[in-house]
Amino acid sequence: MHFLIPARRSGGGRSTLEYNVMKNRLSFGTSLRRPQGSVSPGRLTANQPPRRLSWSGKTAQEILAGYPPGKAPPLKVLEVLLELFNTLHTSLEKTVSHKTRYERAQFLRRFFRDLKVKAGFNTIPDPRNLGQKHIHAMVQVWQQEHLAPATIQTYLSFLRGLGMWMGKHGFVRGPAHYGLSVEEYQRHEYAQRDKSWSAAGVDIDDVIDQVHAYDQYVGASLRLIRAMGLRRKESIQFRPFEHVLPFSETGLPPESKAADRYVRIKGKGGRVRFIPVDSPARLAAVILAQSVVCNRDAHMGDPASDLKQNLRRFDYVLEKFGITFRELGVTAHGLRHEALIDHFELLTGQPPPVRGGVALPRDADQFARKEVSELAGHARIRASGAYIGPSVVMRTKAPTPAVSMELSDSDDSPWQ
Repeated sequence: MHFLIPARRSGGGRSTLEYNVMKNRLSFGTSLRRPQGSVSPGRLTANQPPRRLSWSGKTAQEILAGYPPGKAPPLKVLEVLLELFNTLHTSLEKTVSHKTRYERAQFLRRFFRDLKVKAGFNTIPDPRNLGQKHIHAMVQVWQQEHLAPATIQTYLSFLRGLGMWMGKHGFVRGPAHYGLSVEEYQRHEYAQRDKSWSAAGVDIDDVIDQVHAYDQYVGASLRLIRAMGLRRKESIQFRPFEHVLPFSETGLPPESKAADRYVRIKGKGGRVRFIPVDSPARLAAVILAQSVVCNRDAHMGDPASDLKQNLRRFDYVLEKFGITFRELGVTAHGLRHEALIDHFELLTGQPPPVRGGVALPRDADQFARKEVSELAGHARIRASGAYIGPSVVMRTKAPTPAVSMELSDSDDSPWQ
């Protein structure tokens, strides 16, 4: 079998001949699945958890009216709010991942209990009667517990969502309102620094090889992250035989074909994306993953462990090899940054703004950002800024109109 290999730079440093050989070796399952769309059915409104029969035909306001403040137990009201709204994104027309639902629900339940247990309030308030004094008190508790700024910001985001569910937009204020340092607690939409491994001086291949020698599952997952910019969880859930498909089974438009084979990744919120196996680095990562798993249906985690245990194992192994901010100054997510930054450079021929890149024509900048966002599994183009930095676009200065001496000396001169 012969393959036409596109001229493309590889982060793996392999030759085109090696790419041909590896591509011939790559095994693909014979998939009978129907062509996949870009959106998982689990994200469609019709597939949301059904409401209780007693709520049929009622609005959220009408349902909550059946739990009057002061009469209904506050935690019961909270559970009703969670049942009504916890599957939904607070600002976009979509659902959120099961992880977000779980963490948000767990936090809100704990928050209201802690108002009495830790913050000293005599009673737990009805969520609809939550006030600024309650948030101020809990922020002080979190600071006394030395919680990380990012954790407190996440908590405030969860409370902001609760306020929106109750129609209280803008209820949760900015960090300064609660006595927090804006510089420390304000989240930035765009990357403020390069978080990639290479920027921290880490020898990527050497570290991954060391990890692989200790734990082949984690090592192979890191190769997938490096080659395709996957999230940690995505790399562990990846099934290297079942999730490798011919282009004809992706459901993508014919004009978008970039390779014969694609990998199917189901990311946050159930979003599905297809990544072309179009470079030696990606091909090598898939082959390595296939050599690690025990059967054709297996995922990248240890088959003797569940997902939660495999995630913990992944974190443990990385910490063992110093892949933390405290030691090497990087995390596994920095490897995802590495892949996405490389992809931007591949598309534009220039380093991104986070690496001091020069201004690009607007069309070229927007195209590259769109491609980076899609590779990362984000629906919004501006999400790419979290990896490559804010847009630096070439602006064409409007030419100064030429004014003749006759015009400037005449009564028609615009400067007189």
